[in-house]
Amino acid sequence: MRYGQERLRKLLQPEEVRGNFSGTVHGIASLDRAGPGELSFLSNGKYTALVPNCRASILLLPKDYVGEPPPGGAYFLLENPSLAIGILCEEIERKRNCPPKPGVHPSAVLSETAKIHPSASVGPFCVIGREVCIGARCRIGSHCTIGDRCFLGEDILLHPQVTLYPDCAIGDRCIIHSGAVVGSDGYGYVWEKGKQQKLPHVGRIVVAEEVEIGANCCIDRARFAETTIGAGTKLDNLVQIGHNVSIGKNCLLVAQSGVAGSTELGDGVVLGGQVGIAGHLKIGSGVQIAAQSGVTADLPPRSVVRGTPALPLGIAGRLYVYWKYLPELFRRVEKLEKGQENVPHQL
Repeated sequence: MRYGQERLRKLLQPEEVRGNFSGTVHGIASLDRAGPGELSFLSNGKYTALVPNCRASILLLPKDYVGEPPPGGAYFLLENPSLAIGILCEEIERKRNCPPKPGVHPSAVLSETAKIHPSASVGPFCVIGREVCIGARCRIGSHCTIGDRCFLGEDILLHPQVTLYPDCAIGDRCIIHSGAVVGSDGYGYVWEKGKQQKLPHVGRIVVAEEVEIGANCCIDRARFAETTIGAGTKLDNLVQIGHNVSIGKNCLLVAQSGVAGSTELGDGVVLGGQVGIAGHLKIGSGVQIAAQSGVTADLPPRSVVRGTPALPLGIAGRLYVYWKYLPELFRRVEKLEKGQENVPHQL
């Protein structure tokens, strides 16, 4: 990448520019590592103290930042520096990764009843099942498997080695990363005649538009009806979604989270890393669940919870403080039970 100040200004459209940088930037780095000829940005307030000593030629900063750049450098003041760096990275990625030419690679195996738009591309060693429909400008990476009766909308990107089981519907502009499995059987068994009997899962999966599914995610098909993921929702790597789960719009599920069967998540729900949610629950819109929490009961809209079992954030924080003092508390109680009075209070 090589960008001059004026080119970056047109691309990012800052509200204010302080200083003047006459050269070109050739890379992006963090505040503590950036040097001349590189661009950096401030998106988290706790790193503000690093800005004055940052050696980057151009810095993307919040619009309320107070300070001037060093001689020969420039500050771009923006509403959202993180969004701006995303726009820049998107352009870099687009130029670096040229889209494949439309068409089907000769090594791909296609059913005679599959319908693939002429503008779509299907990579080497893909397998496309019966009655599959692949829409305009879709890009199917190498070694992908798309099962019978799957429907893919437009502008979808499947990275290499994605597996779609039969009867999956994927909305426009979705991205599915390598190793993801969409439509595997749900985890359903019944104890019968001295052993676990498998329950067939004959439902489907419906993924709305602009969903991103991270690497090695597993999304189970419904036992009946549908497992659904709402528009704009983003799944990090290694997320597990159980059968008949319903996820709303614009949710964020961070790595190693798991949602058990038949649970409903409203719009805008955020799950921190390694959150586990039990089955048949209702999680209201706007709920935020801290990392490593275990949810075993319904949560009303806009709740913020933490811990296992998950409790409101304030209560969970106080309990954590008390927990650290339990050994001393038990020592004091033991002394009281032995008849020792006037035990000093050390909590």
